[in-house]
Amino acid sequence: MSDGRTQEMSQQSARVPSREELAEWVMDAYRQTRLLLDDLSDEQLVGPQLDIVNPLLWEVGHVAWFHERWVLRDGGRKPSFLDHADRLYDSAAIDHDLRWDLPLPVRQATFDYLRQVRDRVLDRLAQAGGSPQLEYFVQLGIFHQDMHNEAFTYTRQTHAYPPPPQAQGAPAAGAAPLPAGDVEVAGGSFRLGAERDAGFVFDNEKWAHEVRVEPFAIARAAVTEGEFRDFVDDGGYRRRELWSAAGWRWRQQAAAEQPLHWRRQDGVWQRRIFDRWQPLDPQRTMIHVNWHEAQAYCRWAGRRLPTEAEWELAAAGSAGGAAKRRFPWGDEAPSPERANLDWQGGYVVDAAAHPAGDSADGCRQMIGNAWEWTASDFEPYPGFEPDPYKEYSAPWFGTHKVLRGGAWTTRSRMLRNTWRNYYTPDRRDVWAGFRTCRR
Repeated sequence: MSDGRTQEMSQQSARVPSREELAEWVMDAYRQTRLLLDDLSDEQLVGPQLDIVNPLLWEVGHVAWFHERWVLRDGGRKPSFLDHADRLYDSAAIDHDLRWDLPLPVRQATFDYLRQVRDRVLDRLAQAGGSPQLEYFVQLGIFHQDMHNEAFTYTRQTHAYPPPPQAQGAPAAGAAPLPAGDVEVAGGSFRLGAERDAGFVFDNEKWAHEVRVEPFAIARAAVTEGEFRDFVDDGGYRRRELWSAAGWRWRQQAAAEQPLHWRRQDGVWQRRIFDRWQPLDPQRTMIHVNWHEAQAYCRWAGRRLPTEAEWELAAAGSAGGAAKRRFPWGDEAPSPERANLDWQGGYVVDAAAHPAGDSADGCRQMIGNAWEWTASDFEPYPGFEPDPYKEYSAPWFGTHKVLRGGAWTTRSRMLRNTWRNYYTPDRRDVWAGFRTCRR
């Protein structure tokens, strides 16, 4: 594509990775996809039909199609080298429930398509001579594949498949005492969103704008399995007064009497981690809760969820005129000491782990480990304009809730304090937890 909007986006940052780094990212995303899926059978690559996940075989083809469309096909203006690719893999045109009934290529042909797209993207990168427009769309395709690699991981959890190789190791233990209590955030005038020199950002982060945040207190750590167990044991799922009207309807329709992947065995709570049942770890960050469950817990605890502006202010530490941080700890790139990302922790870890990643005010794990629900609806920022991939944000405004921070399966190369994730409030299959604020 050659429109002015794309040129503006491709020139917006000094933080553009080199062509060599982009080529390595292309290879890395492909390796991760294969690691996540190669051990599964043909039957597992299709899986049972569910509302919340895709058939993995279709999803692999979709990843290849997306990268081909934006990098090799001029945004879809040119034909695919795969017959009927648009009729098979265009997620905006193919209803979710129909994806199990499509005449999909077999396993080997699907992975061949993914490999061939990878190789052609690498060839284009090598021949392009540093086109900012090309580099923008290559990065878009990489991050799209990164997101689907995260989805492949939670799909394995949903189907109770064995853990992938990236999750075979033992989760790291907490490296410091659990950071109890709240931090006081002064509030004030704050620029919410990404600045124009921030590098590659998605359209829903654009652009930074002044908001006023009142002083507030936010928990130093996310809610743990032990804390959420107390809510469950106190009848949290049976007490109507703790739930919103929409939340109670969801609870009844889903017949939810306890958190997803939990069971009580011989009087002891256990949770399923992929295909294995294990006792709860009281200090591990709570995951697989939806927005309704998080809200009910907050009412039970006399707390509330942070707004996304409060969350970003607590993470960026920039009220009162101080420089806004790219990450909670500063502007340096994420590392294993600072954050549980890139599958390096093997799973969700203790809420006490990674003290080196604390924010200026002392909040832990605001990047990595588990996505965190906020109270905010997913809405456009003032002056919003969709990027060329128009289906990324705009169709979901008003129906989803904002999550922040990233999870243990999120790629560190994508994240920053301004990143906005979004899911419908009933989704609890994803790697999502929450932290609370004082009322």
